[in-house]
Amino acid sequence: MQLDLNLLTALHALLEEGSVMGAADRLRLSSPAVSRTLGRIRRLTGDDILVRTGRTMTPTPYALAVREQVAELVRQASAVLAPSRELDLAALDRTFTLQCHDAVAMTLAPPLLRAVADAAPGVRLRFLAESSVDTDDLRHGRVDLEIGADPPALPEFGSATVGHDRLVVVRRDPGRLDLEGYAARQHILISRRGRLSDPVDTLLAERGLHRRVVASVGTTAAALHTVSAGDFLLTAPELMCRPLVAAFGLHTTPLPLPVPAAPLVCVWHQRYDTDAAHAWLRELVRVEIASLCS
Repeated sequence: MQLDLNLLTALHALLEEGSVMGAADRLRLSSPAVSRTLGRIRRLTGDDILVRTGRTMTPTPYALAVREQVAELVRQASAVLAPSRELDLAALDRTFTLQCHDAVAMTLAPPLLRAVADAAPGVRLRFLAESSVDTDDLRHGRVDLEIGADPPALPEFGSATVGHDRLVVVRRDPGRLDLEGYAARQHILISRRGRLSDPVDTLLAERGLHRRVVASVGTTAAALHTVSAGDFLLTAPELMCRPLVAAFGLHTTPLPLPVPAAPLVCVWHQRYDTDAAHAWLRELVRVEIASLCS
């Protein structure tokens, strides 16, 4: 059966108004057009729907029986085809999954959770660690928002740069550090893929220098613990690592290389572009990261 939702809308108007003329005024159509539509409804249902009694029209028993159901179907169809963009944060009951580096989660989670609790107490956040391999979790909806350093490569993803974080040298001993001294020390890298070099090595090579990377670890916490227990240097984002640096009693000094500040990029699938709740979360993350970076 080829269903025409216009017939349902017309039937709703006819049952509400009780006349062809009233339904025509309501639908902003001509009376002949509504009469033709009533004829189609009669043929489809096998029922007269409205019958003339003197100067008025009376609904049939079938019409009376389906009137409330028709009204509800029209309401549901309207809700599907014209969804409300209003967001009731107090009533929002939803779990969002964010995937990011452990340093970002460590720094962002406390203020973000406070902001969420104040505005939408029914919202829960799930923080996942970055995977060592590329996944389709963002594409398939298992992750709502990724926070990293790279913009998406495919057009099906939306993104926004929400902040920048400069690189610093984390060390156990305070004091100044020049470029030659930096290169001469032993280094720890943070790499979820286990890499033993990064763009800093390229910049050093351009200056005829080479540093000795003795280990790479997958998390910031593991890297900082290693630095706190030995004579190693770690090059890491200053703001996102600040809580852990303080917790381990370590010191930071400027990186003796002209390196651009690392961007903080939020990435999401385009299915959430017009999702009001997701847009609210994105804006909240942007505000909190901007506050951390200020």
